[in-house]
Order: sequence, then structure tokens, then C-alpha cells
Amino acid sequence: TPGEQSVEFHSVQIIRNEFLMNMQKFLSHIQRTIQQIEGEIKLEMPTINLDAEVSELATDPGVVETVEHCGMTWLTLISTAVEEQLRKVPQGNGPLAEIDLWRERNATLSALTEQIKLPLVKKVLAILKEAESGLLENLQIVINDLCRHHVEAVDNVRFLSTLERHLKNLTHGTGFNIVMDTIPSMMNALRMVWIISRHYNKDERMIPLMERIAWEITARVCKVVDLRTLFKEDRGIAKTKLLEAKGTLEMWKTSYFDVRAQIEASGRDQRWEFDRKRLFEKTDYMASICQDLFDIVQVIEEFYNIFGPELKAVTGDPKRIDDVLRRVDGLISPMEVLTFDPFSIKCASQWKFVMEDFKSEVLVIEKEAKNFIDESFKTLRSAEAAFDMLLNFKHIRSRDAINRQMMMKFNDILAQYCKEVDIVNNIFIQNLNNPPLYKNHPPMAGAICWARSLFHRIKHTIIRFQEVEELLASERGKEVKQKYLEVAKRMKEYEDLKYDHWRDWTEQMLPVLLKKTLLAKSPHSEDLDTGEKWSRFTVNFSPKLREVINETKYMEQLGFPVPEIARNVALQEDKFLRYTDGMRKMLDHYHKLMGTLNEAEIQLLDDHIQELWRVFRSGYKRLNWNSLGIGDYIVRCTQAIGKFESLVHQIHKNAEDINNKLLLIESTNLFKSPPLKNEDELPGVKEFFEYIKRERSKDVEHIVRKYVAIGPLLTKMEGLVVNTNTGRALKLASYYEFWENKIYQTLTQLVLKNLQAFNAAVLRDVPLFQTETILSAPEIILHPNASEIDKMSVHCIRDCVEVTKHFVRWMRGTCIDCPPQHAEEDELITLSFFNDISQNPLIIEQAVLITQNIHKLLNSLTKYLNRWKRYRPLWKLDKAIVMEKFAAKKPACVSFDEKLQFYVKIAQEVTQQPLIKDEQCIRLNVGPLAYTVQENAKGWVSSLGKLLNESAKEQLFSLLEEIEVDIFSAQ
Repeated sequence: TPGEQSVEFHSVQIIRNEFLMNMQKFLSHIQRTIQQIEGEIKLEMPTINLDAEVSELATDPGVVETVEHCGMTWLTLISTAVEEQLRKVPQGNGPLAEIDLWRERNATLSALTEQIKLPLVKKVLAILKEAESGLLENLQIVINDLCRHHVEAVDNVRFLSTLERHLKNLTHGTGFNIVMDTIPSMMNALRMVWIISRHYNKDERMIPLMERIAWEITARVCKVVDLRTLFKEDRGIAKTKLLEAKGTLEMWKTSYFDVRAQIEASGRDQRWEFDRKRLFEKTDYMASICQDLFDIVQVIEEFYNIFGPELKAVTGDPKRIDDVLRRVDGLISPMEVLTFDPFSIKCASQWKFVMEDFKSEVLVIEKEAKNFIDESFKTLRSAEAAFDMLLNFKHIRSRDAINRQMMMKFNDILAQYCKEVDIVNNIFIQNLNNPPLYKNHPPMAGAICWARSLFHRIKHTIIRFQEVEELLASERGKEVKQKYLEVAKRMKEYEDLKYDHWRDWTEQMLPVLLKKTLLAKSPHSEDLDTGEKWSRFTVNFSPKLREVINETKYMEQLGFPVPEIARNVALQEDKFLRYTDGMRKMLDHYHKLMGTLNEAEIQLLDDHIQELWRVFRSGYKRLNWNSLGIGDYIVRCTQAIGKFESLVHQIHKNAEDINNKLLLIESTNLFKSPPLKNEDELPGVKEFFEYIKRERSKDVEHIVRKYVAIGPLLTKMEGLVVNTNTGRALKLASYYEFWENKIYQTLTQLVLKNLQAFNAAVLRDVPLFQTETILSAPEIILHPNASEIDKMSVHCIRDCVEVTKHFVRWMRGTCIDCPPQHAEEDELITLSFFNDISQNPLIIEQAVLITQNIHKLLNSLTKYLNRWKRYRPLWKLDKAIVMEKFAAKKPACVSFDEKLQFYVKIAQEVTQQPLIKDEQCIRLNVGPLAYTVQENAKGWVSSLGKLLNESAKEQLFSLLEEIEVDIFSAQ
């Protein structure tokens, strides 16, 4: 329980405090022992032998001199040690420092006192006495003084130790509750010390000790009450802290006077007549400061209580409230940045100014708050919220002036309530005929719920008003109450009218709705004349029936009696939902399945579809929503659809196989180019077209096998549909025709696509084959020539179209190949798709287009070759005749040189011409032609050289003859 937990927590706190204090005590003992070990004052002992009798030793001058020297050392040491201890003051302002001082003095003086009691020291004193030394008297005075101070220290330590536990609680306790519990018992302990102690029974000793205790209490309060953080804490915690601090300060004074009274009442002991200013001036002042701080926190809390979320909700002006709260927060801003210590008596006047400023600002904020409340209550957002707020202000602490202002606002609340009733009444009248409905609410029950929600909106507030009896007993209160009753009566009449209308309609129409069939059949929009063949079905569960079920449930929730038939239907809601859901899924399955069938498949499966509809028939002919066999009907339909679906899947699988075969046929390449041996070497024209023919033959053989396999697949479908495997089932005639059309379209696309691809290849700037150019004097021609290339291309195109001759047509109404037919003169003709495809305008157009493009290409090549005709004189003219005519002219060497230069230039020019010419799909090899032209040019050079040789030789011989004649004549 909470009480047990509190006791347990308190016990744990006490044990914790005891443990901390014992640890502190242990630490003090350790420190004191260390001091005694490290700082022990040792008396110097004589080094001579003193074993003889005192009388004997006293007569020895040497011994006496040594002993006196030693005594003088002791006197100096002891007197110095005592004076040093008397000069020491407590290290700190707290009471524990005074106890530590006496402990330290006790430890030091005890060490010396114990040494004085040593036998050797006593013998030395005895020798000095026997020798009647003048030093002994002074030494004895110092020793007596040491003993007196030691006894005082021992006595004080013993009595002050009784206070140590209380003083440690005061210094190290975890909270003010520990301190307040400690002060009375500590004060009683001080009384015992005052009575029993021989030294702390005087004012000069007790007043400083109490003054130190007062300082410890004030220091504790200053440490806990930190103005820089106080106002940032939770206000409840801050108030508790300040009250505890003030209580602690006041407890100090109260406990003092209680013990003082006990001492006076006893009449035996010395009275406490201490200086009260020294003991209580600081604590009394600090208690007053704590009260001021508590008042400040209280004021802040009161303002926040007033300007809270409730007032924001009621007034609808949160911005202005936030502005006021910012001013309230500004009240404590000066406190957080004080430049002086508020707990210092020296700064009392400064603190007084701060408090006066605070109080004046509080009055300003109070005045503003009153004005704000007066304005806000004239424009209230909610009468009930304002009423709740006023009731709350009766029970929460806030500013008295503002509280009184609040309590005068009940008339404003009544005025606001009147406005709210008018608003609700206007909403009711405006939406009477078409009320807004909640989500999923039916029309009638929804309208009643809407009216009731409006009614409860005004009823709830006036019920709250009854908590203050005098509120509705006033004149204004009676007017408000009468207005409320008028609106409430109008709403009740509306509810009753809606209910009566619903009950009459339900009793009349519900039996009619239940007699409707389960399914409704609708003709397909594309072919209304086909009747059932194209019918679609819908679940014939009227939305009105669903609405009746919803209305019945809500009417019962609203507390209205419902007709028995409506209750029975509503109780079967789950069953109806299960049935409609089952039928909807069944029909969705059926419609989805029918959607996968094309027209040919619908005709193919017509008998099976009719069988499926026979199972459906009872759902739209006989069964209604009162029937008992609805569940069985759904099961039967689902099973029939499943059986039909299995058949459809098998048909589709076979159809997919056929389609795959047709796709393979359609995608066959009938113009496969031969592979290149290397990039620069292309096949010749004849090689190119022969390769295409060979590859085409292989591919056609392959695709014909695919075509032949279609018939057995259709026979397999025949077995599925009509349980025969003849390939000529009458029921499948239209289906055979469907696939034959598909095959025709596939073959058409096969031929058309290949022709288009070949045409594109012809026009593309990528050569497919090469041809050579040769000189066939007097003409330059292609090899093979243009007409042969044209003929080969036309033949290749025709072969592409004639591929379709290998695809034999089926006999009408079957999927069996048509046997060869006898034509004129008993010629056997195989009926194939060639006859139809070869007459297809698109294919004819494409074939003509390819031929035209090849013609254009060849013409272009011919024009290119015409450039070489400029070299025609090389082979067209007869060398012998031309040389003879040239020689007859007896040309000079210059003429020979010109002719030779001309033919050499031609030979060089020919070699510089490009030997390869790519024109679209044809690569023209001009090399043989260039070689022939070059050889012809060289032949002319050779002939001219020969002629030049003969001419030169003839002239040389002629010259020789002339020389010989001249020589002979000279002789």
C-alpha cells in the first residue's frame, strides 16, 4: 500500500543517513590519527645514566646540569605547544569545525601529558626537586597549565561528541525534513551540554557554538534555494522547497525558545540569556525572504490557473492569453538576474524594491485580466465549457479579484446558451428534409441519429446548468429553459414521424423483396438477339433489402420496437452476406472465365456453356431469398464452373501451342545472307542468291513440319469437346475455319515481313554481294551483267512467295489436308495458300517495289561505268592504221614525246581510280576493268616506242650514209 511504501522509504533514508555519518566519523578518526603520528611532539630525554638513587644523582653537578638543560628544553617545548593550540581557531564557519578543533587540541595535549607521566620524566623532576633547582618552579607551572588545558579539551570533546550526530544531520542530511527532525533533539542535547559541562556552561562558549549552528542552517537554505533555477522547476516542487526552507529557519528559533522555557521552568539551571540578534537575525530575515519567494511562486501559479487551456477553449482568443502569460513569466525575470544576494541583510532595501515592483506589476496584470474576461464572456465559444470553467474556479486557487470577476459571468453563459440553441434549431430546420448522415448509417435511422445528436448537444449543457440551482431559477434562466423545451419537442416529433414512415414501408415492401430471384440475367450489350448465349448474371439482392437490415439494427439500438419480419431478416444478416458473397465470387469466376474466350472458342464450347447455364437456371427462375437450398445451389454452380474451367484451360493450352507454332513460322527469315569470310571479301551475286535458296529450302522444310503438327492438336481439341478424333467434326467446323484464317494471316505476314526486310537490305548502304566490271570491246559491262542480276533477284522474290505452295489447304469443315485435285488434261493440282497470298495487293506491291529498287540500283551503276568510256579510244581504234598514218607524217621527236606522255598519264590515272565502289547493297569491283585499260595504254606506248625506234634507226642510217659520202668526197 502507499502508506507501507512511505514508511519503508523513510526507513531507508534513515539508514542511509546513519551510514553516511558513520563514514564521516571514521574518516575524521583516520585523519586525526595521521596528524598525531606525523605531528607528535616528543620530549627530549637525558642521554646520561639515571639508574642511581635520586639523592645520589642530585649531588652530582654534572647530572644536575644535564637534567636542568633537559628541563629547560621541556619548558620551552610545552609552553610553545600550549600557546600554539590556544592560538588555533576552527577551520570553517560550521559547528563541526569547532568539534574538530577540540579534538585536534586534545590529541596534541594528550601526547604531551602522556610523556610527562613517563618514569624517566618523573625521575628528572625528582632530581630537580632534590637539587632545589630554580627551574623546577617554572617547569611545574607550565606542566600544571598543560594538564589544565588537557582536562578542558578532554571534557569538551566528550560533551561535544554528544552533539556530533545531530550536527552531521544538519550538515549532510538529504533534505529539510531530516534537518527539521534534528533541530529539536539537537537543542535538547545543547541543553544537556549547558547543564553538565564545566566549560560550555558559559555564554562566551555556548553563543559562538549556537551561532555556528545558525550559520550552518542558513548556508543549507542558501544552497538549496537558488533563484537562478528555482523558477524553472515545477511550481509544486518549488513551493514545497520554499515552505520546508522557511520551516527549517523558523524551527531553529522555535526550538531555542522551547528549550529556554524548559530551563526556566526547572528553576535549577542557569538560564539562557544569549544575544538573540547574533542567533536569529539572519535566520529570521531569510525566513521572510523564503515567504516572499513562496508568494511569488504562488502568484505565478494562480495566474496560470486562470489563463489555462479552459479559458483558451471558452474565449477563443489564445493569442491574447499567451500575451498575458508572457507578461506573467516576465514577473520572475528580474529575480533570475539579481546582482545582489537576496538572503543578505545588507541588501534588504534592494530586495524590498524588487518586491514592490513585483506587486505593482501583479496589480496591472490583474486589471488587464479582468478587462479580458469581461470582453471574452461577451463572445463565448461554448456555454458548457465556460460553465465548467467557472465551476472549476470555485475549486482551484487563483487571484481573489479575478475569481470574483468570474463568478459574475453566469448571465453571459445563459446568453451564449441561447445562441447555441438557436444555432442548433437553425441547423435542424435547414437540413430537415435532407439530413447529413453518419458513415454507414441508413437514411431513416441516420436521420433520427442526426436529430438526436442535435438534441443531446443542447440537452447536455442544460443538465450541467442544473448543478447550480439558482442559475435556472432566475427570470433569464426560465426563458432559456422554455426555449430549450420548444426545440426538443420539435425534434421528438420529427423522430416519431421518421419511425412511423419506416415501419409502414418495411411491413409492406419486405415480403416483396424477399421473393425476388437469386440471380438476374442481363443480355450482352454487343448482341442482344442471341439471348442466353451472351447473357451475364448479377446477384439479385436488392440494396433496399440490405438497407432494411441496417435500419432494423439501428432502430433497435435507438430503442424503437421493430416489426417481427424485419427482426427475422436482420437476424439472418450473416447468412445473407455469406450467400451474396458466395454467389458474387462464383459469378466473378464465371465472368472472368468467359472473358478469356474469343468468339471462335465460345462457338466451340457452346454446348458446354449451355450446360453450365442449365445449372444456373434455377437461380434466376425458381429460387428466391426465402428458399432453403441456396447453399446447395451455390455449391452446384461452383462445381459446374470448375469443370468448365478445366476444359477451357485445356483448350487454351492447345491453342497456345498452335499460336507458338504460328509465331515461329511468322518469324522465319527467308533471306539469310551467307556468312562473311572476312570483312573485305563479299560473296558474288550468284553465290549470294544460291545460299539464300539453300537456307530457305531448309527453313521451309522445318516450318512445314510445324504447320503439319497443327492438325493433330485440333483433333485433340475435338476429343476434349465432342469426344471424337476424326478431324472433321461438324461442331468444330467454324473453329477449323478460325485457325485456317490465322494460318493465312501468319503466312501473309511471313512473306510480307521478309520482302520488307529484303527491300530494306537492298536500300541500306551495306553491301550484300559484289560484281565485277569487265571490258567486252567495245563496251564496258558488269559480270554477271545487269539483266542476269535482275533476273536472279526476281527469281529469289518469286521463290519467297512460292514458299506458301508447301502449305496445303484443309478440306472444308475439317483440319485434314486437301488431296491433289484433277485439273484440265488430268493435271494434278495441290491446293495451297499460294493462290491467295500471291494475289495479295500488299505482297504484289512489295515485290514490285523491290524490283524497281534493284532496277534503279543497276541503272546507277551503269551511269557510274559510263565515266570509263572516255578511255574507249584505247581499244576502239586500230593501232596499225593509226601508227601508219602517224609515221607517214614523219613526226618530230616532240610529237612522239607528247603521244607517249598522254598514254603514260592515262596508265597512271587508271591506277589512281578507286577499285571498289559500294552502291547500296552491291559492291562493284572495278579492278579487272582498270587492269585492262592500263594494259591497253601500255600497248599504245609500246607501239609508239617501236615506231619511234624504226624512225630513229632509219634517220640514223641516212645520216651515216651522208657522212660516208662526205668523207669519200673529201678524199
